[in-house]
Amino acid sequence: MVHKVAKFIRQKRLLNDGEKVLVTISGGADSVALLLVLQKLGYACIAVHCNFHLRGEESLRDENFVRELCKRRSVELIVTHFDTKKYAKENGISIEMAARRQRYETFEELRKKTGATAIAVAHHRDDNAETMLLNLIRGTGIKGLHGIQARNGYIVRPLLCVGRNDIIEYLEWRGESYVTDSTNLETDFTRNKIRLQILPLLQEINPSVAESLAESARRVEEAEKIYTRAIEAGIARVKKNDIIEIPLLKKEPSPGALLHEILRPLGFNSTHIDNIAESLDAESGRTFESNSHRVTKDRSTLIISRKEEETPIEATLPEEGTIETPHGTIVCETKEFCGTAERVKEVATIDYDKVTLPLTLRHSRNGDRFHPFGMQGCKLVSDYLTDRKKSLVEKQRQLVVTDSTGSIVWLVGERGSATCAADGKTKKILRIEWRRK
Repeated sequence: MVHKVAKFIRQKRLLNDGEKVLVTISGGADSVALLLVLQKLGYACIAVHCNFHLRGEESLRDENFVRELCKRRSVELIVTHFDTKKYAKENGISIEMAARRQRYETFEELRKKTGATAIAVAHHRDDNAETMLLNLIRGTGIKGLHGIQARNGYIVRPLLCVGRNDIIEYLEWRGESYVTDSTNLETDFTRNKIRLQILPLLQEINPSVAESLAESARRVEEAEKIYTRAIEAGIARVKKNDIIEIPLLKKEPSPGALLHEILRPLGFNSTHIDNIAESLDAESGRTFESNSHRVTKDRSTLIISRKEEETPIEATLPEEGTIETPHGTIVCETKEFCGTAERVKEVATIDYDKVTLPLTLRHSRNGDRFHPFGMQGCKLVSDYLTDRKKSLVEKQRQLVVTDSTGSIVWLVGERGSATCAADGKTKKILRIEWRRK
């Protein structure tokens, strides 16, 4: 077993010779074997035991066992204690999730404190089989089919190449004892049902089912590399910044897969994404929301926006100074007029004496009108933006500057109002610049 683990570590580049490693140890067979093997291979091991105080005397038994083991093997041991039930209640999460979060947060803190270069955890091949089956039952994509990763950041799993029977046989050969967590023998939790009921049934069909699943996981992991590269290329073809071009998306071999990979990380679930896919040929205006993002169907595009970015803005502009917005910065200054106005969309040159201060920056609203400089008469802001072929999201984000009478003096980043434009009689101006992020 030691040789097999050493080969796996080299193949997966999990550890370098002589590295300092934090070894997580519960007292169970897998964690005891992990510590023994890494010691045998010459790694500088620091053991970490987490006592979650969830199993009464059994929790204390495990801690005492680990203390005795590490003392006997001359291994430095760090024991951490948690009030897991209290933590779960305060954070509104399950006991299992609370224990997992506490465990990994502590591991990372100790890694930095001790100068360790990796955190070794004792997941093995049978754990991986359980994870793959669990992912299949819940529904998963290609990433979920390869189960547990051998490396994830600083977390390494050297025992993924061996099964539970290999571990027990190794400990028996070494004459090492271990403790058993009684909750592993209960069927209350989904994973335990897979371990105690489903896997044994599958083993009746294929006694080597764990090995077969491990081999499938390896093949899927290799295939995922090809899949990921193809997906990245497809996304680059159809998506520019936060805009997905629908005609380009529909030309792809699997538009649904691309949408899934683009939108899943933004909190959209499978039902959301299916509905968005069905809207590709629908009329403009449909919106879909996750907790953090919004997708808007606008003509031939899908526009992605962060929901918090669309919080209404209403702020008084200073005569000198700046205002930050989610999409850019407004810079204001008052100065003598040199006789020539800057004719660029990003700058408004306003006659100081033609407006009633203070000026206000806000989002445009339904019914807003202004007199665009260089055009005859007033125009609805919405019509002006439509003529400029602005998307629905761009319209929602459009800012205006008004004076104290409510009159629009500048459509930010677009055009100023003819009613307050600087001319030959202007002596003093308000210069307002829009610096887009």
